[in-house]
Amino acid sequence: MFTDIHIAFPLIAIGSVALVWLYTQKSGIKTIVWTDALQTTCLITALILIILAVSRQLNLNVGEMIEAVADNPHSRIFVWDDWFSRQHFVKQFLSGIFIVIVMTGLDQDMMQKNLSCRSLPEAKKNMYTYGFAFIPLNLLFLGLGVLLLILTDTLHINLPATGDDLLPMLATEGYLGQAVLVFFTIGIIAASFSNSDSALTAMTTSFCVDILDTDKEDEHTARRKRRRVHAGMSVLLVLCICFFGLMDSPSLIDAIYVIASYTYGPLLGMFAFGLFTRRAVYDRWTPYIAVASPMLCYLIDVTIGTLTGYRFGYELLMLNGLLTFAGLYLSGYYTTKS
Repeated sequence: MFTDIHIAFPLIAIGSVALVWLYTQKSGIKTIVWTDALQTTCLITALILIILAVSRQLNLNVGEMIEAVADNPHSRIFVWDDWFSRQHFVKQFLSGIFIVIVMTGLDQDMMQKNLSCRSLPEAKKNMYTYGFAFIPLNLLFLGLGVLLLILTDTLHINLPATGDDLLPMLATEGYLGQAVLVFFTIGIIAASFSNSDSALTAMTTSFCVDILDTDKEDEHTARRKRRRVHAGMSVLLVLCICFFGLMDSPSLIDAIYVIASYTYGPLLGMFAFGLFTRRAVYDRWTPYIAVASPMLCYLIDVTIGTLTGYRFGYELLMLNGLLTFAGLYLSGYYTTKS
């Protein structure tokens, strides 16, 4: 909406993050829990209403809509016969397991809400509910994608250059009606803010606790440092948003998962190393190993792609973690401490 009135993308990013900074500055994680609950409700409501609007455009009832999605070739989730495809079942299944481990279980962004629960049973309940809720939500999002493609084919609409632009194009150009534009706007804002606010507080918390050791300082000093870090992380978040805007990827979610394969790989390797071995590491070497592993992973990907035509997909995460694990193991030493 803002680009249509010629406001530059960096200014949009700054304005959005400034709003997130305002309410996260107020009460931190407490604010995140309540605002995320509200934003998620708005997102789900918008998703369902948009699906109903699309079904009305196609003159399909619920049963016919499900049948149309199931019969469409775009509803195919797994590939079984092409190992070069990123959607091959074995690749998706194994890499999916480890992606969940690192992007949920090992990520302060995702785990901070569980850590804020009053007890372990409450945290477990929250994780189970969160996990199972993803099944119907993912099916709804995937179903909406297929329905949008069916709609464009029915109305003979030319597809946009990138898949991420399909729903915005249909919503803003009036194909789905004014009400859908409102719901789409609410949903996209809710999705953007619920991801940005939790990421901002997670980065602030991790940096303050793990790097600055603010939990060992008096409250006045710690609060002052947290505010400065919070502002600094807001600037960093704006730069990250602008970076992804410049990437112009045909699928932003695909780009995020590929980048996550590089950034989360060392985390997976270190977690597995600490969990399954008793070897100790030389702390000063660990950062070099964590940086060298994704770089080596990239070189392997490019080399194999050039020689064989095979390009790694999300299984890069497993390779990256394995390289980190091997580097820590070879550079470590045995210890009798448990």
